[in-house]
Amino acid sequence: MMKKKVWLKCVTGFAVTALVLSLSLPVSAKTWKIAVGDSGGSPQEQTGIKFAQVLERETNGNYKATLFLNGQLGSEQDTVNDCAMGTLDFSLLAINNVTPFSPTVGSLSLPYVIQSIEEAEKLTQGEIGAELTQNTIRDANVRIIAWTYTGFRVLTNSKKPVKTLKDLKGLVVRVPKNAIMIDTYKSWGINPTPMAWSETFTALQQKVVDGQDNPYMTVWAMKFYEIQKYVTAIRYLFSLEPLIISEDLFQSQSPEMQAIILKAGKEATLHSAAFLKKSEDNIKKELVNAGMVIDEPANGEKEWIEKATKAVWPKYYDSIGGKDKLEKILNMLGRSI
Repeated sequence: MMKKKVWLKCVTGFAVTALVLSLSLPVSAKTWKIAVGDSGGSPQEQTGIKFAQVLERETNGNYKATLFLNGQLGSEQDTVNDCAMGTLDFSLLAINNVTPFSPTVGSLSLPYVIQSIEEAEKLTQGEIGAELTQNTIRDANVRIIAWTYTGFRVLTNSKKPVKTLKDLKGLVVRVPKNAIMIDTYKSWGINPTPMAWSETFTALQQKVVDGQDNPYMTVWAMKFYEIQKYVTAIRYLFSLEPLIISEDLFQSQSPEMQAIILKAGKEATLHSAAFLKKSEDNIKKELVNAGMVIDEPANGEKEWIEKATKAVWPKYYDSIGGKDKLEKILNMLGRSI
């Protein structure tokens, strides 16, 4: 009888120990995929890394996110479609590649609307950003949960210094497949070449196109200094690169998990702004050290501004929700049409 009791105690002990161990062992983490258009070292990567860190921290390691850089999961516009259909979890991409799916987002990519990072922060983190997020949900079934601030898109080329609009003549310039950006270059007197981001480096390298425009941070991260020499510091477009999530994925989460995703997005947004402010000046110096020549546009960019705003703004009033929408944005920044 005594032996039986001892045996039962042992069995019970083993059962309790097994239960404790099973509760303490980590559950296999859920890993989400984030498509990233740019390469390592880019502001996009910084945003993605911060989001992933906060996500993992807030879920005690039960949720992770893996970044797939350099368009490994498809072109930026393709990833919007994939997120919309729920076959991709997240994408980090340029705002101009969201605009075809949700045209009102184009209000932030009209030339010369945003004139500083502080203005970019004010618009994206406030009422306008919230409104655009709701529009992307409605139009494209994706939700903007974070913003990457990459700086003004500057013009680079391999042929000659460009300081005036006349200097643009003869240059073949790559632009994204975005109507607003195409029309901006047309207002300056040239027909740009629309091209997918994934094809751009090779096209520049093989002289299929002479130049392109992107922020200093992207020029550095993509090593364009190896194949481009001249930079024109135009400031027609402040590059915003949102992190989007499939709305189907977002809605499938518990309210607690949705709150964590939004918190991670907010912290990633704040991190991105701080990263740009800390790093951009040093990156410009590094580009010069690598052999690039940076020129300011003549006469404070006056001619560039006049032609672009007069030709492009009115053309897109309807698609962004009306002239009053742009007026509202400009009023928030202390300006007017």
